[in-house]
Amino acid sequence: MFANIDLKKGCNVICDKNNHKDMLMDVYSYILDTEDKLEIYSEDKESAILLITGDITLEYNGQTQNMSRKDIFTDNPYCLHIPKQTKVLVKSNSDAEVLVQQKENEKTFDIKYYTPEDIEQVVAGVDEYDSTSKRIIRTIFDYNSAPYSNMVLGEVLSYTGRWNSYPPHHHPQPEVYYFKFNHPSGFGVSVIGDEAAVVKNNSAAYIPGGLVHPQATAPGYRMYYVWMIPHLENNPWTERIFAKEHEWLLEK
Repeated sequence: MFANIDLKKGCNVICDKNNHKDMLMDVYSYILDTEDKLEIYSEDKESAILLITGDITLEYNGQTQNMSRKDIFTDNPYCLHIPKQTKVLVKSNSDAEVLVQQKENEKTFDIKYYTPEDIEQVVAGVDEYDSTSKRIIRTIFDYNSAPYSNMVLGEVLSYTGRWNSYPPHHHPQPEVYYFKFNHPSGFGVSVIGDEAAVVKNNSAAYIPGGLVHPQATAPGYRMYYVWMIPHLENNPWTERIFAKEHEWLLEK
């Protein structure tokens, strides 16, 4: 359920059909040097191209877009969401990390380029439990905003010493978390069902459908993670289902 990804230059598999295929999607981290080029294309899968850090230029369908992001803790994300059979050329203008999420999708749809101004961001958990679950949730796209997609993509920023994905909840769809911290020594704890593990920079959590998955951040450190969900056939992810034994926490 957990892994530490040893990032190397080029393509790093977080999950695909050969690695955690029960997550029902492909997720890759690409580590690029300045002036590297990367082509992204799939015959049968939609793709979301999320810039983690760095400066890159995207070329697709006769268009050119630039993405630049220095700090995931202060800068909202850029993302390009493309349908199948769409070719994108990524050119790195600096050292960069690019995350690509893919899922089979027979539908075609208009390419969507998300800028930081387009991202829905909310601060949650401020008024509950003495703010011990305060966090920032950035939803890039979900079923409400992109019903044509077979995926959900977002980011969470946890404040120091706080919990998130809280109160404990679950959903039938699997989910993948990809973690970063604001300091090389940063760490937190990821809980999936009754199992828990220490997570650090570049850790991943693989969450089967039906299991609760709260997360905690060590005091003094801030935790960031990308959250990615594949919709199930005729059962898209639209809501969190709170664990019955913890539902009382929702009472005012």
